[in-house]
Amino acid sequence: MLSRRAFLGVSAGLSFAAVTAHALPATAAPATFSLALVNQSGSGSVYAYVTGFAPDGRLVLLNSAGQPYYPSSPSSTLTPLPVDCAIPVDGRRVTVPRMYGARVYFVTDAKLDFFLNPGPALVHPSFLNTSDPNFNRNWSFAEFTFNDAQLFANISYVDFVGLPLSLSLQTTSSGTQSVSGLPSGSADALASALTAQGGAWPQLIQKGSDGRVLRVMAAHHKADQFAGYLDGYIDQVWQKYAGTTLTVDPQNGTGPFTGRVSNGVLTFNNGETFAKPTTADVWSCDSGPFAIAAGASDARKAIIPRLAAALNRTTLLANANQPTGENPANFYQNAQTNHYARVVHSKLPDNRGYAFPYDDVTPGPDFSGSVFAGDPATLTVTVHATHA
Repeated sequence: MLSRRAFLGVSAGLSFAAVTAHALPATAAPATFSLALVNQSGSGSVYAYVTGFAPDGRLVLLNSAGQPYYPSSPSSTLTPLPVDCAIPVDGRRVTVPRMYGARVYFVTDAKLDFFLNPGPALVHPSFLNTSDPNFNRNWSFAEFTFNDAQLFANISYVDFVGLPLSLSLQTTSSGTQSVSGLPSGSADALASALTAQGGAWPQLIQKGSDGRVLRVMAAHHKADQFAGYLDGYIDQVWQKYAGTTLTVDPQNGTGPFTGRVSNGVLTFNNGETFAKPTTADVWSCDSGPFAIAAGASDARKAIIPRLAAALNRTTLLANANQPTGENPANFYQNAQTNHYARVVHSKLPDNRGYAFPYDDVTPGPDFSGSVFAGDPATLTVTVHATHA
């Protein structure tokens, strides 16, 4: 299985770390692939934006004609992007060169405003800053990295659920892969479920100027509202493993690693230690004991995802053999759990899509919502309707 974090690199300020290993193809991938853009949203005007980093590290976008555009560094911050990079989503195809940490943004009924900071650095649309001109627009994105080994693309709900997308990857000789994504109207369904859940969960809902649900955020974007939410569960986990051995399989041919809690610290037999995390650490998967510092060992990089995943799914208390002994039917069954992830997965027809950063940790089934191949021909991204 492939890892979203390992392949996407430095996209949009997110930090990524290897989760799992995968044998790469022996032959090099082609120099380009075809990106097909399909509008099934019911909106008459939909635009796409393709942005990422070229192999030499330069910022690159495709312009409105589908040609690579390498912005120059501006003299001041928040300089409007000087080139039109809005590609109409009307069944057309564009040719995509090698790039990493890339995104394909989609927006309905308007264009997005992108800005440049000195560097150049691209200022991406924000769903957190209410003064951002894109805040009240209906947009979403898919992620991909395309290097000399393969194309890796995925649908992510790590940040929010909004405009629904689906993926299909046609290859030259290795078949077709697809991810159905969330169906039309899923933001409404998710908002309804979280409203019924009560507590802080309804605060994840963002509505547009028309009063309709625009998007639903992941819980880590409102972490202050969930302070202490998982404390009881985490305390029980730490108490259990003070007297029971926790086994973590890194699933890469090394290990397994065993650990016990002593004096409030979870210590593994390879010397890696973990303080008790907070709810915010669990939601984000990259703060407190789950932050991956420079020089972190491969063992630590393997243990963190499996601990974070089991805590998001609230299975760590019941299962001391992670993730080998996991049963997906037991995910999210605790009263205090990641209900955002629970409901997202309940709405996914194929149960595939990242609802938190380490959602690709698995005992076997693929939950990650990714497609990948060393011989990509055409990646089709289809935009569906926000409201059913």
